[in-house]
This record gives sequence, C-alpha cells and structure tokens, in this order.
Amino acid sequence: MLELAILGFLHDAPLHGYELRKRIAALTGHVKPVAESTLYPAIKRLETAGLLARRTQPGAGAAPRHVLTLTAEGQTELRRRLAHPADVDITDENRWFTVLAFLRHLDDPSAQAEVLERRMAFLRQPSSFFYEGDRPLRAEEVEDPFRRGILTIARATSQAELSWLRRTLDTLRAATED
Repeated sequence: MLELAILGFLHDAPLHGYELRKRIAALTGHVKPVAESTLYPAIKRLETAGLLARRTQPGAGAAPRHVLTLTAEGQTELRRRLAHPADVDITDENRWFTVLAFLRHLDDPSAQAEVLERRMAFLRQPSSFFYEGDRPLRAEEVEDPFRRGILTIARATSQAELSWLRRTLDTLRAATED
C-alpha cells in the first residue's frame, strides 16, 4: 500500500519526502500513520528499482531538498499494480481506498472496470463481523446494541459503495462502447 501511494502521488506531481509523507498520511488517516523509518526505506527501494528519480533543489533558508519524480518505469509499474491489485488490496478497506485514489491513472476504462468488478464481487459475498457457527449474522439477529451498530453501519456503507460501483461501472462500460 505504501509503495502504491508513493507511486500514485508522484504520478500526480514531483514531491519532496516531507510533502509526500503528509499526503500519504492524509490518505491513510489515523489508521496507518507513516513513520519516516518506513517511508524513506520504501522510497530508496523504489529509487534503486529505477521507479523514482531524485534531484536536489536549494532549500529556502535551510538544507537542500530532495525532490522525487516518477520515472517512465515507475509509471508503468503504477499502472501494473493498479490493473492487478492483490486480493488484500480489494478486500481491505484502507488498501482499497489507496487503489481507488489512483485508479484514474489506469487509462483503459475496461481495465478500471475489471478492478471495480472485483470489489463488487467481494462486497456481494455474504459476510459479517459476527457468526453463529459458519453462518454470518445480520444486524437484526444480534442482541448487543453495539455489535448491531457495527453491522448496521457496515451494511449501509456496503450498500452505498455498491450503488456507486454500479453507476461508475455503467459509465465505464459506456465509455468503452464509444
């Protein structure tokens, strides 16, 4: 997820590490704060792989800043990761939001639609946070008001996302027919 976010934000614009860190933190929120000890090794790995380039700019009254840009190979890798996200990137909400944040960089509407269809298939599977044996429990079957709240909120969120997915898929399919 971190590497995808780095590639995605650098596709949008060249950034220095501090600004990149702020943007990633804003996207992932409080769930996964980005530590320098995590970010900079990831940047180095991507740079070593030839996916990023670094240039030095003079700092405004401070030390020089290293500005990161995405290479052509980095753009290709970003598109590859967007076109073929791992199952966990489809099923984990925070990882899914990272994919979704940059899916526009996948230029082919039919490839975008394939990714959205995978998410839709996942959301249509019966699931719950709570089970009776192997059977997922619905909100109406749970006595605990707090657990019922979790299930009610999750159902509303899933229904809203499914509605958005259907509308967006219709739009993408129409674009491929033109």
